[in-house]
Amino acid sequence: MCGRFTLHHTLEELEERFAAEIAVPWVAEAGPRYNIAPTQNILVVTHNGARHLQGCHWGLIPSWAKDPAIGNKMINARAETLAEKPSFRTALSRRRCLIPADGFYEWQNAAADLPSGKKAPRTPMHIRLQDGGLFAFAGLWDEWHAPDGSPLRSCTIITTAPNAVTAPIHDRMPVILHPEDEALWLDRSITNASDLLPLLIPYPADAMEAYAVSRSVNAPTMDDPELIVPVGS
Repeated sequence: MCGRFTLHHTLEELEERFAAEIAVPWVAEAGPRYNIAPTQNILVVTHNGARHLQGCHWGLIPSWAKDPAIGNKMINARAETLAEKPSFRTALSRRRCLIPADGFYEWQNAAADLPSGKKAPRTPMHIRLQDGGLFAFAGLWDEWHAPDGSPLRSCTIITTAPNAVTAPIHDRMPVILHPEDEALWLDRSITNASDLLPLLIPYPADAMEAYAVSRSVNAPTMDDPELIVPVGS
């Protein structure tokens, strides 16, 4: 799965990397972020004639949902079942997005339990590209309307099988799109799942790295550059 991630590059770097304009009104939380958590407002890139950076609630709320709390359970979507599940099938064909990031966290189980028999605390791991650069998760979005008619855009991060870097840590990883595939993912003229699902594969392990970080990241209220510093540095 993917339950926390980072995005500490500048807005100018995001605009350049994704060739996107800032949507108006600007509703996302801009600025460096080191511990982005579900239900928060995050940045996504959508395409509707042009690419736009805009804010989106993390946790997909389908347009037909009666209760927006359903989004709390849909922060991730499995690549293998996107084309089958009603919550994601329409979004896959019509409402795809890029979710900019420069790292994500997963928690690794301890090699052994404590002598007392209790579970040893898990170790938070920061996972990123080796060059520390920006990348894009494959995402889906939808728009839900409250009873008063006010709209809420929300999104989910697609996950796939782990690569060799993430497999020792977790049995899933977020889909990181190859830069050359991002335009195809955003192309609204492509609606056939058979053209899209081949993109949803593990990112090459030899381009990634993972290292242990402070357990302070466990608290979603923490948001500090020290969270991505390797333990012992």
